[in-house]
Amino acid sequence: MTSLDAARELLREFPVVDGHNDLPWALREQVRYDLDARDIAGDQHAHLHTDIPRLREGGVGAQYWSVYVRADLPDAVPATLEQIDCVRRLIARHPRDLRAALTAADMETARAEGRIASLMGAEGGHSIANSLGTLRGLYALGVRYMTLTHNDNVDWADSATDAPKAGGLSAFGREVVREMNREGMLVDLSHVAATTMRDALDATTAPVIFSHSSARAVCDHPRNIPDDVLERLPANGGMAMVTFVPKFVLQAAVDWTAAADDNMRANGFHHLATTAEAMKVHRAFEETNPRPIATVATVADHLDHMREVAGIDHLGIGGDYDGTAFTPDGLDDVSGYPNLIAELLDRGWSRPDLAKLTWQNAVRVLGAAEDVARGLQATRSPSHATIESLDG
Repeated sequence: MTSLDAARELLREFPVVDGHNDLPWALREQVRYDLDARDIAGDQHAHLHTDIPRLREGGVGAQYWSVYVRADLPDAVPATLEQIDCVRRLIARHPRDLRAALTAADMETARAEGRIASLMGAEGGHSIANSLGTLRGLYALGVRYMTLTHNDNVDWADSATDAPKAGGLSAFGREVVREMNREGMLVDLSHVAATTMRDALDATTAPVIFSHSSARAVCDHPRNIPDDVLERLPANGGMAMVTFVPKFVLQAAVDWTAAADDNMRANGFHHLATTAEAMKVHRAFEETNPRPIATVATVADHLDHMREVAGIDHLGIGGDYDGTAFTPDGLDDVSGYPNLIAELLDRGWSRPDLAKLTWQNAVRVLGAAEDVARGLQATRSPSHATIESLDG
């Protein structure tokens, strides 16, 4: 049996829980949520990284669908609700393949049924508009993690890619973390500044996640996780889900990406745009400025390091498909996960370790957050704090 055959066999029993996929935003950008125009029941490789046949080929058993909206939108909350509606419509449209999941038990039920557990994660605290009531509303609608920031600071938390303002988490930011603990919503520390990571780990009583981040010691990008933070995951019980984005995993891609982003802005596009017109600009830039190529081995290097620092019980996978213009060779779309598992098998990773990486750790962490929430709800009422009352 080849390593690839062994990888596929393992994924049939312990499929991938992927921490972050931006399909809903791609559907908004490309077809304004016209699900007939981008029917993921069939092959959409010309437009998307994601469709159901490729999810099946890739051995995906659970997906956190990102309900991301851009931080500069004037109406972030209704836009987030539109993203949630998109995910719900996708699940309703494809009931044989997708199953709504709100709990760790739901994830296991979906696996037993041979369906893909579909969860939601909000990417950026701007989606709650400084309102704990809105946070609770998102949880009631099915959102099971929130990334505290996206690329820009929020009023109460610093982003990894913005100038420091709060110094990590403000007093209200710590209250947001506590209220997420009380609800059972996972605190996601991808995108946040290292100071925010450390403050959140100090404030939380539940496991945290990094839904799509890699190791800063391997690729020195502020979006990645410093070793001192990885070292705290065992005590916290949380997990870091390695991402595939080349500019976060390959050092040579960092400078290239900065130049490519400048070129996008110079041509009137947001640097994260992936529309057909934006991709033409990307491709033209790449023709004269060859792109450094990440590979499956590049991602595996991060996982090897993260396992050494944090331990196998605290690792997962968060590809960021349909949220990035470029992907590593061998991880071109959601069908590529077996290639990563095969690479890790070749490096000596055991089957029990890989089962933790793909499935077991993510299910455990969500279940642990639920346990913490039950205890907190028995002793504490919902917070009525405001940012004005705590931060002045």
